[in-house]
Amino acid sequence: MNSISPRVLLVRGMLAGLLAGVAAFLVAYLLGESQVDAAIAIEEAGSHDHGDAEAAPVSRALQATAGLGTGTLLYGIALGGIAALVYCYALGRIGRFGPRATAALVSGGLFVTVSLVPFFKYPANPPAVGDPETTVQRTTLYVLMLALGLLLAAAALILGRRLAPSLGNWNASVVASIAFVAAVGVAYALLPGINEVPEGFPAALVWQFRLASLAIQAAMWSTFGLAFGFLAERALVPAAAPKEAVQPAS
Repeated sequence: MNSISPRVLLVRGMLAGLLAGVAAFLVAYLLGESQVDAAIAIEEAGSHDHGDAEAAPVSRALQATAGLGTGTLLYGIALGGIAALVYCYALGRIGRFGPRATAALVSGGLFVTVSLVPFFKYPANPPAVGDPETTVQRTTLYVLMLALGLLLAAAALILGRRLAPSLGNWNASVVASIAFVAAVGVAYALLPGINEVPEGFPAALVWQFRLASLAIQAAMWSTFGLAFGFLAERALVPAAAPKEAVQPAS
């Protein structure tokens, strides 16, 4: 493979993140916004003083289009840059994988640690769910679970590399994966749970909103893995030399 500057991969990672942000926006708009509207309608119907409430500074239509698009694009670009830096470290260190396979492994690993690990402990909730007084506590616990997921994943990677010479790559990967799952389970058991769904709130709406939020993350990371794998391979793998035309003998 070509030896290139990490800056080249960083730029391509941000570009792939931009494409991932577009995919996340489309999924969020098509699947998530209807759930948000339904939750807002329930919240307004249960409010006794909504008639005296001040109008929102930003309209709901603008929030669901330009606001949502701006947020997902910036989020995708930022995560794309971070994932590209992780890719630079992982390339050639996690096995004899090519650029595309490494991109798929990195994006899949980040999807698990950044999205799935905190999601299963502290899943997303629609509007009208959650006590405003516990916002700081809930945010802190979510960030803590996210950080633990990343640290435990790094520890599992180190464990797998150290066990590989004695157990082989496959067995070492299985042992490291089991250790990661067990450690995450311990973290789930030790951290406090949060259940602030109001009584009578439709359980189907909560479930559909959480599935939509998970679909957004899946669309973003899968799009990033495919796009960045293609862009990284174009930068790392030297192009085949063109065949010279054979001149007929005179």
